[in-house]
Amino acid sequence: MEKKKQGEELLETLGDFTSKENWDRFFSIRGSDDSFEWYAEWAELRGPLLSHLQQQQQQHQPNIQILVPACGNSRLSEHLYDDAAFKAITNIDFSKVVISDMLRRNVRQRPEMRWRVMDITTMQFMDETFDAVVDKGGLDALMEPQLGPKLGIQYLSEVMRILKSGGKFICLTLAESHVLGLLFSKLRFGWKMTIEAIPQTQKPSSKPSLQTFMVVAEKELSSTLYEITALFNNDSLDCNGVQACGINEALENENQIRRGYFNGSHILYSLEDLQLGAKGDLTKLCQGRRFQLTLGGQGGSLFSYRAILLDAQQHSASFMYHCGVFIVPKTRAHEWLFSSEEGQWMVVESSKAARLIMVLLDACHNNASMDDIQKDLSPLVEQLAPGKEDNGAQIPFMMASDGIKQRNIIHQVTSPLSGPVIVEDVVYENVDVDVRLLPSGDLIFRRLIFERTGSVVQSEALLAKEGSEKINQIERKKTSSSSKSKRRGPKKIIELSNQLKVYHSYLASAYHTGIISGFVLISSYMESVVSTGKTVKTLVIGLGAGLLPMFLRECIRFLHIEMVELDPVILNLARDYFGFTEDKGLKVHIADGIQYVREIANSVEANEVSAFHGNGDTSCASNYPPNENCMAYHVEGRGTTKVDIVIIDVDSSDSSSGLTCPAADFVEESFLQIVKDSLSEQGLFVINLVSRSSAVKNMVVSRMKVVFSHLFCLQLEEEVNEVLFALRSESCIGEGCFPEAALKLGKLLKFKHPEMSQRILDGTKKVRYLK
Repeated sequence: MEKKKQGEELLETLGDFTSKENWDRFFSIRGSDDSFEWYAEWAELRGPLLSHLQQQQQQHQPNIQILVPACGNSRLSEHLYDDAAFKAITNIDFSKVVISDMLRRNVRQRPEMRWRVMDITTMQFMDETFDAVVDKGGLDALMEPQLGPKLGIQYLSEVMRILKSGGKFICLTLAESHVLGLLFSKLRFGWKMTIEAIPQTQKPSSKPSLQTFMVVAEKELSSTLYEITALFNNDSLDCNGVQACGINEALENENQIRRGYFNGSHILYSLEDLQLGAKGDLTKLCQGRRFQLTLGGQGGSLFSYRAILLDAQQHSASFMYHCGVFIVPKTRAHEWLFSSEEGQWMVVESSKAARLIMVLLDACHNNASMDDIQKDLSPLVEQLAPGKEDNGAQIPFMMASDGIKQRNIIHQVTSPLSGPVIVEDVVYENVDVDVRLLPSGDLIFRRLIFERTGSVVQSEALLAKEGSEKINQIERKKTSSSSKSKRRGPKKIIELSNQLKVYHSYLASAYHTGIISGFVLISSYMESVVSTGKTVKTLVIGLGAGLLPMFLRECIRFLHIEMVELDPVILNLARDYFGFTEDKGLKVHIADGIQYVREIANSVEANEVSAFHGNGDTSCASNYPPNENCMAYHVEGRGTTKVDIVIIDVDSSDSSSGLTCPAADFVEESFLQIVKDSLSEQGLFVINLVSRSSAVKNMVVSRMKVVFSHLFCLQLEEEVNEVLFALRSESCIGEGCFPEAALKLGKLLKFKHPEMSQRILDGTKKVRYLK
């Protein structure tokens, strides 16, 4: 009796339940004949426990292999041997004292039962040895809150390894939240799990207010995910409210996570999830496999990362790498190419990797060098490489570069409509030109950037010295390859920027020249208008930096241009940093573009007002919000004038639609019909279409075909932009007439530099008929 009292006192002062020395001392004091039962007695366990074990016996083999880890001196295995005739029972514990005592106690009466000294976190058994593992308090003992989950993770990993497929892990536990949290997450994929309450026939002396629960997890071959089934109701629980509340909360939280996985593609898997088989066997390539995951953020990793794993959609002998890593900087992470599934497959194809791990950087990586990130990622991605036969083959790191050699931020502002906007001057790593404007040899470009669309460059202009009147030829090509030229310090670009201004006789954006190339479709009409001394009425939705209208005003003087811009902040930026100015032939209206075109169409129908005026009043530009009398319409007393050219060049704030430009509302059939109604009979409708998705492009083209009789396109080389042109007229210029029409357009264009005119005329040869 004294010895039992001493043992109970020792148990209360053990402190560390993971200490072998403490347990050796405990079992030495208690002795072999005085068994200690954690939680429930055999009478309480017999029914539910035998039900599961006998089911295993019926489904697999009569003499199933059972493991009892951390057996201590409990009589659990003896009852299983005697009452239920389970003979192939292996008991393990890391205490030599208790294993010696239990062996002496059972060797004669139960000769088939085995006893071994073994640490349950590093078991010396072959894979898939046992049909059942019966744990009575072992996991709970390892999961002391102050010690963390490390030992529990190691133990459960061993349980998963040694169990046969179809085997059961039967865990008797007090179901504390930190224990269930580990158990539920570790056995999440490929395990059927139930939890039931063990009825109490008598109150346990050590912890009278806590009830024992039985968690049963059955191992499956597949990585299927199941919700956990609770085989109890709250009314039947015989425990305190804290324990009941904790169990229900843990169950609901875990099942909510599992239901999220059922919904599919937006779940971020952890590396541990994947190692547990969440997405199958990662050592093998699986054609077309794609999922999102998180890397790092624990232990030895400096950062956490969001990534996408993609196995190439087609097997190919031309793969250069079995596995590659593609790093996407924060400034480009929201681009369609990297944020959409279709775009990501395009990156996989170009990477020549059988498996590509695309890592999307964010704000937490701002102060880290690429070397630090690569060193941090390397051990993480090695665990995701396919195959075990590659013998440590190097995994190449690739990166989506912006090709910038120097950058100087000129101005930053946050607009309530457009969000954060940046004006910056840049020098590209590689720029091919025949004549250099600057003594330094570097060309500087000024860019307008909308951060809301993942730092999309909305407008880009070449800077030149005051009085630069002659440029023999300017042709540039930016590449994203690394430059080996010596990098000049930021002071140099700042000094140069202060000496330069935007050069409006040059269009830096190829799609702008493409838009003008499309004027070939109405060059005969434009020629006839000019011959009568009238103007070609042009409406441009979307001001940006004002580069296109300034260029048009300079080279095609007979255009009367009305600009519509929703955001007054953008107009101020165009004026202050890009040299945009208005005159009587170039006006800006602060208004909603769709509403503006709708008013034109309505006024045309009503024959009341004109959308264009010639009095040179530019007061509309400063009004915000627009008032009723300053939208765009002025009474001229001579009927309504339709628009000859409508150009849509508006970026989209929602890149998830697959459209970077224009915003989705501008390609709705209802709006397209309004545009058609506002056009003159020989009118031309132009859309700058930016999307890497062929499906999205086809959708836009299909909608335009419904409304317009004749549709053309110009696909720009090495650009994402595609310019679409639609004719209002039922008659159409034949492709055989393009050379003559191009000659007419050439005569209408008045450039300082013939090379610019030639670029536009060369573009006319690429315009092709769609309908």
